[in-house]
Amino acid sequence: GQEMAHSLTAAHNEVTLIETDRVLAERLRGSCKARVLHGDAADPTVLEEAGALRADVLAAVTGQDQVNLVTSLLAKRHFDVPSVVARVNEAENRWLFNERWGVDVAVSGSATLLSLIQEATSVADTVGLFHLAKAGVALIETTLTEHSSAVGKTLSELLLPAGSIVATVVRDGQPNVPGGSFVLQPGDEVIVVSESATEQDIRKVFQR
Repeated sequence: GQEMAHSLTAAHNEVTLIETDRVLAERLRGSCKARVLHGDAADPTVLEEAGALRADVLAAVTGQDQVNLVTSLLAKRHFDVPSVVARVNEAENRWLFNERWGVDVAVSGSATLLSLIQEATSVADTVGLFHLAKAGVALIETTLTEHSSAVGKTLSELLLPAGSIVATVVRDGQPNVPGGSFVLQPGDEVIVVSESATEQDIRKVFQR
């Protein structure tokens, strides 16, 4: 939450950070450009004081799933916040993070951090980017090397899992909206949108 606030304020966004720990809140006021409010984000009065009625986006990123869910529901149903992002801490709770709870985008804190580390160190060639709860789809990225099985093939030659499509192929930093005749090359970053496929399912198609 602190890192998000720093990044968003640096980009000249108006940000309010809600912190339950009074001591930490006081310390943040001296080091963070965002407005810092001490309180519980699952409390409607605190959210209103924070400016939820005029917010464009609310991010519920505490370490407790129940708090993130309640905050998301209040943000969407009570304050009609246009976009609600929520962090999923426990994988078994992911199914709850959907539009019924007011969540537009669900992000796994640990999975997202792991994905970033894996991408930075080239440990993993296929990573889950994020899950769009309202649309019921996930975005999965796989990066091709000269050893990837999909290299040299056209998209029409690949058998994707049901409910999956290749949305974009980034080549040399440029996104492409590919057709069936698009031939894959080493270095291509393939973005797949899928209703149910896992990272392992996508990896089997493009890497093995």
